[in-house]
Amino acid sequence: KADSGELVTATLPQVYAALVADDVASFPALRPHQRHAWHAFLVQLGAMALHRAGKDGSDLPTDAGEWDAMIRDLTPDWPDDEPWQLVVEDITKPAFMQPPASSKDKEGDFKSAVVTPDELDILVTSKNHELKAAMAAESSPDDWVFALVSLQTMEGYGGARNYGISRMPSGYGNRSAFSLTPSPNPSNHFRHDITTSLKQRDLLLNEYDFSDTGISVVWTIPWDGRKAEKLAITDLDPFYIEICRRVRLYAKAGAISSVRANSDDRRITDYKGLMGDLWMPVGNNSNPRGTPPAFLGPRRFNYDRVAQGLTSPDWKRPSLLDSSNISGDSYLFARGMVRGEGGTNGYHERIVPLRQRTLQVFGTPQGPSLLGDLSRERIDQAAIVQRALRYGIAIFASGGSDEGTSEEQRSRARPWADKLNVIIDETFFRDLQDELEEDQEEEKERKRREWASRIVGEAEGLLEEAIASLPCRYVMRYKAKAAAQRAFWGLLRSSNGIPDLLRPTGESEKEGQ
Repeated sequence: KADSGELVTATLPQVYAALVADDVASFPALRPHQRHAWHAFLVQLGAMALHRAGKDGSDLPTDAGEWDAMIRDLTPDWPDDEPWQLVVEDITKPAFMQPPASSKDKEGDFKSAVVTPDELDILVTSKNHELKAAMAAESSPDDWVFALVSLQTMEGYGGARNYGISRMPSGYGNRSAFSLTPSPNPSNHFRHDITTSLKQRDLLLNEYDFSDTGISVVWTIPWDGRKAEKLAITDLDPFYIEICRRVRLYAKAGAISSVRANSDDRRITDYKGLMGDLWMPVGNNSNPRGTPPAFLGPRRFNYDRVAQGLTSPDWKRPSLLDSSNISGDSYLFARGMVRGEGGTNGYHERIVPLRQRTLQVFGTPQGPSLLGDLSRERIDQAAIVQRALRYGIAIFASGGSDEGTSEEQRSRARPWADKLNVIIDETFFRDLQDELEEDQEEEKERKRREWASRIVGEAEGLLEEAIASLPCRYVMRYKAKAAAQRAFWGLLRSSNGIPDLLRPTGESEKEGQ
């Protein structure tokens, strides 16, 4: 509970009522990589329940009983609430995030035993040393709930006959989240996203081939893993909650465990991830017949990737990257799992505070382009400073040679270049917004020069650190140091560097030479 810090066990309708009442501080059993999956599940389910009840989200119910009735109304064919129970023994009936089979004869398909929720989850580490697998032996129902939601709504390709979700651009891609919210508080974040989602519903129906009366919770539909059972986008509600694996939980001696079965095809037809996901950017200029790129790749959520997602025309911004429902300061949420063949390569999350002025600019037709120009200019300048740092270190590693540097010598610079990148990243958006808030061009130029001077100073310090750390023959060290400094400053002051930003304000190009 947000007000007292008390740990409370609640039903799903009670969770919704608490979120609306701003009474949820956190979900203690939720692992970091499960945060977006659980948040998206709550928003999608709640938005579908409100829509079916004829509500537009302007007045969210605060009564758990009302939420209970609306959620049940999504599954009227199951008066005994099987779709909302973790364990249902009859395999021909659904259970929570677990599809039913067409007959009890299909029990023989479920041959792969899974004894812990973390083993069921999507987080796979190739060498079992980042997070040990199958360690949650003493698990609670919460652990199974979060693992099921994470698996069924975030998983990618897992080998032969183990297919991934439809909201992912490729089997080795990811379902990343990139959205704006007025507060990182779980309750505020939920309320903003659910009300904004409902406002975007008609746009999704117009842009995609969803059905306004389509399937909402896919796990209620029988699935034996056959190709003929594959669902199309025309079968689905715009906010549908999907499943991608055949899983059943069972209870024995008071403990829950699970079994899995393979399938011959995807549960939902492959549309290359172009499914109107509320949070995920997709390539805007992709070949319609090809696979859109995954937004979160090896570069992760560093400053240039975040700036690109906010401003680049190469990416189609998701529905929840919408500033129209936010009046004050806001936060950019970026979350996602980097996936690779045979495993996952880390969960990444970043929260960027955005000021009201930035949000106002971003909300205008020209805003993304203006922000894009400013950010790209700084990204290009940062790249030049990094290149000068690498060049200077490589020259030192070569003993001050003017005959060029080898790949080995250039690789010596990588740790210091990475350090500089981290330093730039820590304040990039704060510094960018400082410039954006200035009205006078003279003040904007001063902010740009201050920023450039600071990162050049940081790079110079790292160059000195590298010179003090790297091996060099004693008789060559003075020459190598002088050559490294000369290379560093020479590149920065050259026509390919940032000479204008290194001159005092008002000094002409001729005077600066």
